[in-house]
Amino acid sequence: MQLSVIILNYNVRYFLEQCVLSVQEAIIALDAEIIVVDNNSTDNSCLMIQEKFPSVKLIQNKENFGFPKGNNIGVAAAKGKYICILNPDTVVAEDTFTKILAFAEEKKDLGIIGCKLIDGTGSFLPESKRGIPTPWVAFTKVLGLYKIFPKWKIFNQYYAQHIDENESGKVEILVGAFMFMKRELYLDLKGFDENCFMYADDIDLSYRALLKQKSNYYFHETTVLHYKGESTIKDEKYMKRFQEAMNFFYKKHFKKSLFFSAFIQIGIWFFAFAKMFQGKPKRKLLPEKYIFYSSNSILSEKLPAILKNKVEFLDFKKEKMVNSCHVFKGKKVEIILDNQYVSFKKCIKIIETLKDKNVTFKIFPKKANFIIGSNSRNDRGQIVKIE
Repeated sequence: MQLSVIILNYNVRYFLEQCVLSVQEAIIALDAEIIVVDNNSTDNSCLMIQEKFPSVKLIQNKENFGFPKGNNIGVAAAKGKYICILNPDTVVAEDTFTKILAFAEEKKDLGIIGCKLIDGTGSFLPESKRGIPTPWVAFTKVLGLYKIFPKWKIFNQYYAQHIDENESGKVEILVGAFMFMKRELYLDLKGFDENCFMYADDIDLSYRALLKQKSNYYFHETTVLHYKGESTIKDEKYMKRFQEAMNFFYKKHFKKSLFFSAFIQIGIWFFAFAKMFQGKPKRKLLPEKYIFYSSNSILSEKLPAILKNKVEFLDFKKEKMVNSCHVFKGKKVEIILDNQYVSFKKCIKIIETLKDKNVTFKIFPKKANFIIGSNSRNDRGQIVKIE
C-alpha cells in the first residue's frame, strides 16, 4: 500500500465529513487507506463515518487520549509505505497526495514534508514552515520582531522566512495539521512523544527527524485549506501554553532556558496589560448578499429562505468565478462554492485568489446537507444546515 492518511478527530463532525470526502477524492488513483481515530467524541462523529464512509477504518477510543497518543494509535494500524498526519478541519485538493508522493520519491534521506496551508479566508498560515525555536528564535516570535524585520535573518527564523511561501525547500520544523513521511521513519522515531505538551508535539517530532540526519521539506506546489479554530486565539492562556511547550522542548533536547522563561513571563504580563485596553470586540457584519456558484438552480431558489438574505446565482457552466467575483470586491459578500460542480482544488484556488477582508467563503460539500467554512482563523467556523 502506498499511503495511509490518519485523521484524529474530536467533536468536529461536520469538518471531519468534509475532510474525509476531500481525502477520498484525492486517493482515487492511489493504493491508499483512510484511518479515522476518534478521541471519544460526543457529536455523532463515529456514527457519521460508519454510515457515510463504510470503507474508512474507524478506531473509537474510549477516552480523549490527546493528539500524540491518538495519532500513534492510528499509525499503529496503518499499512502504507507513507503516512500523512492530517487534521480533521482541513480540505485537501484532488491532486495533493499524488504531487507530494512524486516529490517524496525523488528525495534521499527524507524526513517530513509539509505543504502550503491557508485559512478559511484564503490567508497563508506562516506555521506551514518554521525554524527550530531556540530561546532567541522563540523570543523574536513572542515580541513580533519577525514582522518588523522580515528580511533580517537574526529575526526571521521562527517562520522560516528565508523561504517564500511560494517556494519549496528544506525547513526544520513543520506543523502537525499536515505531516507527510515514511511510516518506517515515524516508527523509528517512536511517533509523537506522548508526554509532550500542547504546541510542542510537532516541533519535537520534526526536530527528532533532523537528529536522524533526515531532511524536512516545505512543499508549495499544493495548497491545503486549514480552518484552525479558536485554540489559536493569541491571549494570556495561549502565551502560557506556548511557554510550557517551549520549556518542555528545551528540557528534553537542550538545557531549560531561564532566559526564555523570564521573557515569556514578561510577554504574558504584556498581553494581560494590553487586553485591559482592547475594549469590546467589533460586531461582525452580516453579508450584504450571498453568491452561489453552482449549476443547481433549484437549490439556488431555496437558499434565500434558508440564509434569510439575497442570493445571487452564478451558473458554473456559464460563468468564470474568478473574473465575475472581482466585481464584488469591496462589498460585504459571502461566496458559496458548490462542490458538486466545483472541485476541492478549485474551491481552494478561488478562496486563495479572491481573499479580501470583505469577502467570506463557504463550501457546500457534495453529498452533504450543510454549508461549511470559517470567516476567521480565531473561531471554530460556521455551519449552515440545508434540509
